[in-house]
Order: sequence, then structure tokens, then C-alpha cells
Amino acid sequence: MPLSKLFTPVTIPTRSGAGLMLRNRVVLPPMCQYAVDKTDGVPTDWQLVHLGSMAHGGFSLIVTEASAVVPEGRISDRDAGIWNEEQVQSWARVNEYVHAHGAATAIQLAHAGAKASTYGWLQELEAEQKTGSLAASEGGWDTVTSTPSEIYGLKPASGMTQEQIADSVQAWAAAAERADAAGFDMIQIHAAHGYLIHQFLSPLSNKRTDEYGGSWENRTRYLREIVHAVAARWPENKALGIRFSGDDWVEAGWRIADTIKLAEELYAAGVRAFDLSSAGIGAFHGPSGPGYQVPLAQAVKQALPDDAFVTAVGGITEAHQAEQILVTGQADGVCIGRAALGDPQWPNRAAQVLGASKSHPSHYWRGRW
Repeated sequence: MPLSKLFTPVTIPTRSGAGLMLRNRVVLPPMCQYAVDKTDGVPTDWQLVHLGSMAHGGFSLIVTEASAVVPEGRISDRDAGIWNEEQVQSWARVNEYVHAHGAATAIQLAHAGAKASTYGWLQELEAEQKTGSLAASEGGWDTVTSTPSEIYGLKPASGMTQEQIADSVQAWAAAAERADAAGFDMIQIHAAHGYLIHQFLSPLSNKRTDEYGGSWENRTRYLREIVHAVAARWPENKALGIRFSGDDWVEAGWRIADTIKLAEELYAAGVRAFDLSSAGIGAFHGPSGPGYQVPLAQAVKQALPDDAFVTAVGGITEAHQAEQILVTGQADGVCIGRAALGDPQWPNRAAQVLGASKSHPSHYWRGRW
């Protein structure tokens, strides 16, 4: 087969020096599914079939939807979680199936902070367009954040005390331990899209005056404590990653220079996989169009050592577009999200276009292109 960068295997380094081998460079990014009908955070058959179909389709690394480290960290009451043993067992079932079909798995550990306890888009559709904070009569709960603010357009969240912050850091670490027990190959810490970690990082949302607010060093403290606590409980032979909102697209907000500086520090702490999205706090002021976030990935990639695995996400839909991002050195991998929802076989179709080897199951031989 002709060579294709997109379908060249790659290894994400680990702290032990081993590495997580991926069969290609097409990654399924985390996408909320709102499929937990019992509101208990336990993944269902939906996650098994949804993520399993992506393994059939040829994705190399499959990242779960945002999975809350504590119940109050869920975006909605239908979110998946990783705070108890029942969730561990359910995720283990998903991992076993996905691994059997050639893909590696990562769990996106998350806490929504002030953006928790909402109806979620699926519930909005089902509940005659109910939006905003979930009513207490329907199971809504109190939320926490770095600094109380009206910027989210939701029920005001309480500012976290330092004791709550310390407890929260340990909750992330405990979730990492459960993720290992569930059989995940990688952790992706969710520090993007205006959720709790991002609420600490961005000066648009963090107005604290203690050691967790004000200076860049203080605003990044919560995330750095999480990374160190997670790394202490996560096996050294497994990969550690993070998703950033690389830029708030607001002059007074979190900017790409901030992301680069923090990525360099987290690389030194053992993080090797960096996924670059953007925005999430307040109104969106950024660019749009195909690959609009790729320059953020490129900026981080250029700043980090060559063995960092940097992925681009957003508006990447075509095979040649994805290939071009890699051959020009803008990123090491591409995340195919919404396009994959429409076509779980996206990697195999892209392989056909680029003249590369496909990874579809033998059961699908009659569907060969």
C-alpha cells in the first residue's frame, strides 16, 4: 500500500519508557452521549455499542465521553461517571470489547463545576426544550466553581473552599485508580470547554484572591495538583493526557501562550498526550471553518519535545484534509468527532481514499470498498 501519514502507527510515550501503540493516527474524541437512563453514572449498552462501532470502523484511540469524578461533577444527570465500583465494572466490559477489535481506550476524567446540573442537549429535545440548570424538583444539585459568576447563565455556583479543593484533587486521583481497574490504556484530564479546571485557569472566570487565584501560577495550581495526584495513582506504563481549551479567544482570557507554558510544565510532570480544543467560557469569539483549531495544536506541538503526541480537533472531516495536517507537521494525530457520529467507518473510508490498509472486522468483508 502507498504510505499515508494518517495510517502510520504511532506510540504515545509513557513514564515507564514503554508506550501505548496506536494502529493509526485517527482518534475518536470525547463526545457527551447523555445515555445513562438511571441517572446513576453507570455506562449502558449504548456506550458498548457506540464505542464498539468506532473500533469496528478503524479508530486507533477511542476516548470516552466526559466521565465525572464525583456525582456533582456531571454536566447532566445522564452523564457517565467513574466514582464507584459499579461504573468500573461497566467500563471494563466496554474496554474488553473495544480492545478485542484493535483499538486502545482512554477515559476523559471530568468535573463540570459551575456548568454541572443542567438538562443537557438530549434532555432539552426530550423535555420540550427545557434549558439551563436542572430544577431541584427534577434532581438538580448544588454546584461549585472557582469564583461565583453569572457568566454561565446558570444557577449560581458556590466558590470552592481550600478544603473542598483538596478533597476534589483526591477525587480525581481516586478516579484515576478506578480507570486503571476498568482497563483503560490512557487518561485524558478534561481542562477545557469552561468546565471546572478551565474555570480555575481562565482569568475570565477565576477572580479568587487566595493561592488559587490572581497570578498565572496560582490559577494553574489546581490543575497542577490534579496532574501530580493522578500521576501518583496511575500506572507508569500507561499514557497520561490532557485536553485544553487552547485559547478563550478573548484578549483578557486564557490565551495560547498560557497553554504552551502550562503544557511544557505538564510534560515535565509526565503528560505526553495533548488535545487542543478552544473556548467554553462565555460567548464564543473565535474563528470558524474547516480545521479552525489546528493552529492551536501546531503551536503546542512546536513548543514540546518531539515525543509528545499532539492532536488537533474541530472541523476536520475529509481524508486529504486530515492527511495534510499531519504531513505538514501541524499535529501528530487528528480527532474525528461529529463526522464519526454520521459515519463510524470514517477511518476505513479515509484509508480507502488514501490507499492505506483498512481495519474493518472480517465479518464486514462484503462491505469492502
